[in-house]
Amino acid sequence: MSSTESPSVPAASVLPRVAPVRVGEGERLRSVGLPGVTLSVRSRPPAREGLPPALYVHGLGGSSQNWSLLMAELDGVVDGEAVDLPGFGDSPPPDDGDYSVTGHARAVIRYLDAAGRGPVHLFGNSLGGAVTTRVAAVRPDLVRTLTLVSPALPELRVQRSAVPTGLLGVPGIAALFTRLTREWTAEQRVRGVMALCYGDPQRVSPEAFRHAVEELERRQRLPYFWDAMARSARGIVNAYTLGGQHGLWRQAERVLAPTLLVYGGRDQLVGFRMAHKAARAFRDSRLLSLPDAGHVAMMEYPELVAGAFRELMAQADGSGEDAGVADVRG
Repeated sequence: MSSTESPSVPAASVLPRVAPVRVGEGERLRSVGLPGVTLSVRSRPPAREGLPPALYVHGLGGSSQNWSLLMAELDGVVDGEAVDLPGFGDSPPPDDGDYSVTGHARAVIRYLDAAGRGPVHLFGNSLGGAVTTRVAAVRPDLVRTLTLVSPALPELRVQRSAVPTGLLGVPGIAALFTRLTREWTAEQRVRGVMALCYGDPQRVSPEAFRHAVEELERRQRLPYFWDAMARSARGIVNAYTLGGQHGLWRQAERVLAPTLLVYGGRDQLVGFRMAHKAARAFRDSRLLSLPDAGHVAMMEYPELVAGAFRELMAQADGSGEDAGVADVRG
């Protein structure tokens, strides 16, 4: 999508009032105004002074809440913050309507520059994995380590189960889908998303399911909900077609930071077969393979992802052996 395309949603100042976003125990939420964008930032008070900073970036349709379990696991290890990308979670749309991967990366860079917390331990899932790969490639000074959970990097043979998500980016499809599913309840929609994203949806607790339904009901009241989804999906598709130095695989090769790659064997959106291609592309990488995980391993197996990150952090700090490409199976 061109960054010159005019946004078709109301300005943030005239958006309707909706229910407040849920803030978990031990978390806090604040709004940060930046040039052209306002970001909602979720954080946990650091367990002690001097912890290294970390930033978490969610995937398509997600929010900073996707990182709550992992943030809790890493409490006392990093001083963690999770952003809601523009148009998602509690963040309003960007002023220019740019939902491209580059647009989202620009928002993350603006936040890191303004916060002055870099270099950070940077985490990304799915769309957030593509965004953080771009951030790490173009601004290596901002990134200490990079952890990618099922990153949305280009695939030659996209899984059939991932096609509907990509089709959201086709002009008119989101509106058509909204009309065709008008009678679906929030519970039905959440069950469908969890069946697609989790290796085993039964691992989701009744409380977590209820919270997900409440969040979807809240976001469906926002007039830009489907617009943000459709344009961000289009942004992923467009990023897949870029070649040359702007291609995501080429940018992966430029990443200098030690990188942890997490892939799930039951992922229906990002092919598990891409794990070793990614491990070869990132010059200083280790691979965590989780055969039973789906697309959101940080939500399904936060303790395993946290353990692998601690090893990556030890390597980056020079207190562990240089792993090169290490395949660590959970």
